[in-house]
Amino acid sequence: MLDTRLTEEQQSLRKTVEAFAREVVAPVSYAHDRDRTFPYDVVRGMAEMGLFGLPFPEEYGGMGGDYFALCLAIEELARVDQSVAITLEAGCSLGAMPIFRFGTEEQKQQWLPQLCSGEALGAFGLTEPGAGSDAGGTRTTARLEDGSWVVNGTKAFITNSGTDLTRLVTVTAVTGQTSSGKKEISSILVPVPIEGFTAEPAYDKVGWHASDTHPLTFEDVRVPAENLLGGRGRGYANFLHILDEGRIAISALSVGAAQGCVDQSVKYAKEREAFGRPIGQNQAIAFKIARMEARVHTARTAYYDAAARMMVGLPFKKEAAIAKLVSGEAAMDNARDATQVHGGYGFMNEYVVSRHYRDSKILEIGEGTTEVQLMLIARELGL
Repeated sequence: MLDTRLTEEQQSLRKTVEAFAREVVAPVSYAHDRDRTFPYDVVRGMAEMGLFGLPFPEEYGGMGGDYFALCLAIEELARVDQSVAITLEAGCSLGAMPIFRFGTEEQKQQWLPQLCSGEALGAFGLTEPGAGSDAGGTRTTARLEDGSWVVNGTKAFITNSGTDLTRLVTVTAVTGQTSSGKKEISSILVPVPIEGFTAEPAYDKVGWHASDTHPLTFEDVRVPAENLLGGRGRGYANFLHILDEGRIAISALSVGAAQGCVDQSVKYAKEREAFGRPIGQNQAIAFKIARMEARVHTARTAYYDAAARMMVGLPFKKEAAIAKLVSGEAAMDNARDATQVHGGYGFMNEYVVSRHYRDSKILEIGEGTTEVQLMLIARELGL
């Protein structure tokens, strides 16, 4: 039976990040969203707390925690600001984790200390304009030439790829053909800035306005042959493993967003009066918020279970997909209901629930769409 009680250490971490989110993140969240600015001061604060090093060993500059600790931190941040939460999630599970999981000792020593400290951010270059859910449709290429990989191609929707802190983009690229004639896909570490690399102008997004997201262009970018990550031809398989893990972290972010909608709705329903009494005394409102809380509980239990399985070495692909599915839908459903509870105020951008309403849709798309999760679950059932 799954024990969902947090240890004293986990409770302390959760409370510490919750206080940081309330006291540091929340006061500047609206301004960064409105102005579409990257929250460097907030990121610096997270770095000083050691959040970027949470799941990594101390020998590489990490905090010696585990993946679940990272998820707890992401959940608390997402209650007040999804842009900040995804900056941490992508920095750890997408930027640094591929190196930790698949890098050589030299690559770990070179990159992990600066990524764990938050002095540098890494990005995960998988998606392309014509290869999203079908990541096997990769067209970016890398050829060996005089001891260097020469990378050409484009990537799309890449988080943390154009900040002043960005120092690394790991890209998947076609490096040849397999014996069966299929594309041989490898992953290459590209330090940035570097000649031939361009982070194109940032996207004009519906939400996550304070998160850094760019299309990337690689034109004859040359990196040393030893920048191959995880073995030639292993890029696609290794990145799929990273995505399985990442879905648990995204689920934690989704749960935080869904919980934030409950928090704001309960507060508003107690304060807002109509027809002589708080609107929360009306059963229609009370039941709506109760259903929101039920969604949060279900989604949190799902990601706790997936994380627990992952950390003890049990298969977790199906459970991660289930967690991603139910939590993404919970975040979107709760954002819609919370906006309705707030009425006209819910349509004003300075209210947290309005930002959750815009931000949460990507949680049903990013790191595997709802349809991809259903496909993965069906496959695990043998269908």
